[in-house]
Amino acid sequence: MLLKRPFAAAAVALLSLSAPLLADGIMIKDAYVRSSTPSSPTGAAFMVLMNNGDVADRLISATSDVAKRVELHTHMSDDNGVMTMMEIEDGILLEAGGTHTLRRGGDHVMFMGLAAPLVQGEEITVTLTFETAGEIEVTIPVDHARKPDHGAMNHGDDS
Repeated sequence: MLLKRPFAAAAVALLSLSAPLLADGIMIKDAYVRSSTPSSPTGAAFMVLMNNGDVADRLISATSDVAKRVELHTHMSDDNGVMTMMEIEDGILLEAGGTHTLRRGGDHVMFMGLAAPLVQGEEITVTLTFETAGEIEVTIPVDHARKPDHGAMNHGDDS
């Protein structure tokens, strides 16, 4: 009888770890969040979005309790070569069987009006909402020391 409880706990833990895999084939990998300075009122999250499903999907929004506003952002170059950041209003397309990397200098999840500083080594919870897969809750570590391409994986995406 005592064996049932540890087995049930292990099964629940295993299911919670694999939850992203169960959300219509959407998987989130290599996620981290950072701010430019410890006291910055803004921060950004970066990650690899993978669609292992047979149907294209679209990341349409993100939410988190750590900031007043959370938006999908990208960087665009103007006619003078000056980079500006702007909201992605139509979401981020994720083709069936494809990947899309949210990275510094490109697409990312932007946190504006942080409720408290992002503390190195802590974690935040972010809910990503997809058109088809629905909501996926992701726990993301704060990593201010991470280099822009540390842990970056080449998944063949053109983003």
